[in-house]
Amino acid sequence: MWKLGRLWLLMRKELALVWAMLRDPRTPGAAKLTALLAVLYVLSPVDLIPDVVPLLGWLDDGVVAMLLLRLAMQFLPPELHGALRAQVEQRAARRTR
Repeated sequence: MWKLGRLWLLMRKELALVWAMLRDPRTPGAAKLTALLAVLYVLSPVDLIPDVVPLLGWLDDGVVAMLLLRLAMQFLPPELHGALRAQVEQRAARRTR
């Protein structure tokens, strides 16, 4: 159970980082577009493996979204990526106090 909690916390931080990236005006358009494509793929009824197939349908959505989000992060300049990550960490630390 502890590992699931840690995974959930990590996923929340990464999603918060993506949200901060989408809202920041300094973020390049390619990064925003790639992140939006990841969201659209997860929400889209058209998939590589249909969601009706147990587990594999959801797993395919997660893998494609994760790859697209990693690509979006690579489009960010390193200093902006670091600043956004620090901002997300600071917000997370405030919430746990």
